[in-house]
Amino acid sequence: MSQLLTWTALLPGAIVLSSLLPGALIFVVKEESHILRSVLNMTGAVIKLVLVAVLIWGVFLGGVFETRVTIAPGLDLVLHADALSVLFVTLSTVLWLVTTIYAIGYLEHSPNRSRFFGFFSLCVSATVGIALAGNLLTFVIFYEILTLATYPLVAHRGTPDATRGAKIYLAYTMGGGVALLIGAVWLRSLTGPVDFVEGGVLSGMPSSLHPQLIGIFLFLLLGLGVKAALVPLHGWLPQSMVAPAPVSSLLHAVAVVKAGAFGIVRVVYDVYGVEFASQLGLLTILGVFASITIVYGSVMALTQDGLKKRLAYSTVSQVSYIALGASILGPVATIGGVVHLVHQGIMKITLFFCAGNYAETLGVHKVSEMDGVGRRMPWTTLAFTVGALGMIGIPPIAGFVSKWYLGLGAVEAGEHWVLLVLAASTLLNAAYFLPILYKAWFRAPPDTWPKEHVFEGRFETMGALLWPPVITAALCLIAGLLAAAPFSPLEWATLIARREYGL
Repeated sequence: MSQLLTWTALLPGAIVLSSLLPGALIFVVKEESHILRSVLNMTGAVIKLVLVAVLIWGVFLGGVFETRVTIAPGLDLVLHADALSVLFVTLSTVLWLVTTIYAIGYLEHSPNRSRFFGFFSLCVSATVGIALAGNLLTFVIFYEILTLATYPLVAHRGTPDATRGAKIYLAYTMGGGVALLIGAVWLRSLTGPVDFVEGGVLSGMPSSLHPQLIGIFLFLLLGLGVKAALVPLHGWLPQSMVAPAPVSSLLHAVAVVKAGAFGIVRVVYDVYGVEFASQLGLLTILGVFASITIVYGSVMALTQDGLKKRLAYSTVSQVSYIALGASILGPVATIGGVVHLVHQGIMKITLFFCAGNYAETLGVHKVSEMDGVGRRMPWTTLAFTVGALGMIGIPPIAGFVSKWYLGLGAVEAGEHWVLLVLAASTLLNAAYFLPILYKAWFRAPPDTWPKEHVFEGRFETMGALLWPPVITAALCLIAGLLAAAPFSPLEWATLIARREYGL
């Protein structure tokens, strides 16, 4: 029994270390040691995937996995696995493996690769720490580490635009971090250590403290809303598109915006409890911010000619579906919001991979330059098409499942205005994605591309760039077609909703 307890206590920490240790080693790898650096990257990613697979099975069987380290009297660093953390850590781990493959190919001839991949691994370690955080203190610590680890990735190219984008990113996220810290310290002063517990921990607080709890929620929402890109806290996200495509993919699908959205879900369900949050009127506040962000992000995406900028504003809109699901009282809406944590990730990483392929292979960076790209790069464009149609909500792609459950949940809760938000968002999604697909597939290609690189071999670009978006596009289809299968994101989100509502 002691061996079993030791193993379950070590596993969450080992999952964080599986990327942290290779990342520390990569910093000291010589720049020309391409093979060693790639081996360290891939070894860490594969080990993490194996450890997470063990964790999934253990949590499904009802096992308790917790790493607890006392850093000062009354201050415990806790990594704990529950159904929600397992969903996010699985998403982060799977997409990190795919992004690592993509990044190795994308940065093959770039300078400062050891620095890049070192911070890349630290970024993923922080994201996994956020996913597995068992209390608010641990969450805040890893949340701040993520900010600091991501800054050098945004600034990686070292150009004036990259430096400016990174400074804007740091200003926003550090400001959000201060707000989050204020909220966390204020809450601790009222309640003591705040553990994440399914159903929340604050419902028993006396009514005299309710005004303070509302104020604390606003500080927490401000801090988390920056990374989740809630309007008007979203300004950093379009500016950070100066980063290399693997970083953009990491920001939008795996790490930063997902950390913010995941944090909002944690606070609503596992700190306040969704029913208590509803009693305090907090869900209404969250729903208003989420709805404004969904519509605003889509409208702004319509105006962008830069492909990555258009995708960035799409992220501003789409990530707020998660917050919208958390703002609607009822398990069905919860399922829709939580499953979108995964579905948006795999769809958006597909789109950014494809945008990186167009830039790296053809020198295409703008929507106006995409005439005929489907003829030159059919596999990349097919993957982009799947991701774009999924974002619109076309069945049977994963995005349809998210919107369906959000709509059903809104009707169940009597919040029919949400249907108007979803309808408007869907029409706007179509308005900014369908013209891209039309240009890519049906317009004649130009005589020459802005900066074409012809790669040797059978395919349109190097394999390390081509296969990641093809794989993630396939995942978008699988997540939709097999939504009812055991261990699917939808089934896992259903498990989470049942536990949060005590069903």
